[in-house]
Amino acid sequence: MPTAEVVIIGGGIVGSSIAYHLTAAGCRDVLVIERESAQGKGSTGKSMGGVRAQFSTAASIQMSLYSIPFYASFEERLGHPSGYRPQGYLFCATNADQMAYLRRNYEKQVALGLKDGRLITTEDIRNTFPQLRSDDIVGGSFCSSDGFVDPYSAMIGFMTWAADRGAQLWKSTEVTAIRWDAGGVSAVETTRGSVASRNVVNCAGPWAAAVAKMLDIDLPVEPLRRMLVPTEPFDQFPHSAPMIIDMSTGFHFRPEGLGFLMAWNDPEETPGFKTDFDSAFIEKILIHAADRVPVFENVAVNPKRAWAGLYEMTPDHHPILGPVPELPGFYLANGFSGHGVMHAPATGKILADLILTGKTDLVDASLFGLSRFREGKLIEETAVL
Repeated sequence: MPTAEVVIIGGGIVGSSIAYHLTAAGCRDVLVIERESAQGKGSTGKSMGGVRAQFSTAASIQMSLYSIPFYASFEERLGHPSGYRPQGYLFCATNADQMAYLRRNYEKQVALGLKDGRLITTEDIRNTFPQLRSDDIVGGSFCSSDGFVDPYSAMIGFMTWAADRGAQLWKSTEVTAIRWDAGGVSAVETTRGSVASRNVVNCAGPWAAAVAKMLDIDLPVEPLRRMLVPTEPFDQFPHSAPMIIDMSTGFHFRPEGLGFLMAWNDPEETPGFKTDFDSAFIEKILIHAADRVPVFENVAVNPKRAWAGLYEMTPDHHPILGPVPELPGFYLANGFSGHGVMHAPATGKILADLILTGKTDLVDASLFGLSRFREGKLIEETAVL
């Protein structure tokens, strides 16, 4: 039976980042198992690609403060582009409560070391983007180092770097069982054969709960469909724009190619493995788009270019990271609730630290433990798009 020091189940951007960070730390005996014929067919390839530090909890902010500079220096570190574009995120508040919320978040972000964020006035927003309807905007927050990456390119960069230094990637391979003994995890059974390992990481994205179930672990991660609508080429709004978020509805958009990429979290969406795009969504999102950006009344959309992907949601919108104490050698990197791409670098660092040394100084990893759900110690992230 072949052996590996670490087996990673799932070859998306999170699994690839963990493979990179392990390899960079000197652990070259890493095996990544990907059930698809190519990487990125799960959530990674369907992501909007946003990266931001404008969160509401210290844990999320700290992960961004590692991840965003990592993406900024990605090509220098790995010799492969991440597609990082620091065009910013602009949150537009439409009432006093929302503005107070942004102010509290901003103060927390600054206290933790964010230097590029600022609170802005209605006039700032109106002067910069006169195309926005601003009669109800009371202010906002902006961070210039927030922006976008190319999730597929970053994933390939992580995996290529790791593979060049000894890590292996098995594609078109499904995990069928995980074995354990008195010492903890012992082997992974796959459609390509068995692999002996004392360290196994669950990076299966929306399918993570099924992997955990192989070890009788109940993982509170469930899939939730999110749909994205790209426009046809459109030149009536500046392509230098940041990700712009209308806090009154949750509608947000950013430049993409010659057009724009639009997103909105439909409150009527229910959990489940729904990956088909619902064409009725287009009318819903265009109503929100034209309301906030009147020139979007003229924007053209081709339904065949729109797509749906899956968020992997947890009850408190924070990931579940680290070891399962009852089962030595089994690690979790799941439930990113839409933040998997932006926090992939930090996740790779945290998991590599925990696997190789048992501790990490990037965050208080105990906050992300699976036991928090049982113990009622949830850390609610409210800045979710």
